[in-house]
Amino acid sequence: MTNNDIFKKLRVALMLRDDDILEILKQVDFKISKSELSAFFRKEDHPNYMECGDQILRNFLNGLVIHLRGTKEHPKLPGDVLSKGNGKVTKKTSNPNKPSFKALQQRKVDAAMPPIKYKNKSNKGSTKKS
Repeated sequence: MTNNDIFKKLRVALMLRDDDILEILKQVDFKISKSELSAFFRKEDHPNYMECGDQILRNFLNGLVIHLRGTKEHPKLPGDVLSKGNGKVTKKTSNPNKPSFKALQQRKVDAAMPPIKYKNKSNKGSTKKS
C-alpha cells in the first residue's frame, strides 16, 4: 500500500475536503497548494499524478492529531470535535413521518413470515358432538 493509498483512505474515512486537508497541514506549518494536493488523489496513469512522499504524509498525520486532539496546552474534548461538525458529524433529527430502520426491518420480517393461525381458546379441550 502506497502513501497515496493511505492518504486517499484517510480522506474518505474522515470525510475531508481539500480545504480541510490544507487547514490541517497549516496547523503544522506545512504549506502546499491545492493543485499539488489534488495530484496525490489522481490515478497513477494520469499525467498530473504525483507520488505522496513520507514527509507530506507524516505532516498530515501530525496535523490530524492536533486537529482532533488539540495540543498539550489546549486539549480538545472528544465531543467538541465531533459536535462542531463543520458539516460532517451531526446528530440526526428524526422525521416523525419516516419510519426508523428498525421498523422497516421488522416489516420485512413480518412480510416474510406466514400468518399464525390460532385455535379458538373457547373450544380448547372441549369434545363437542354434533
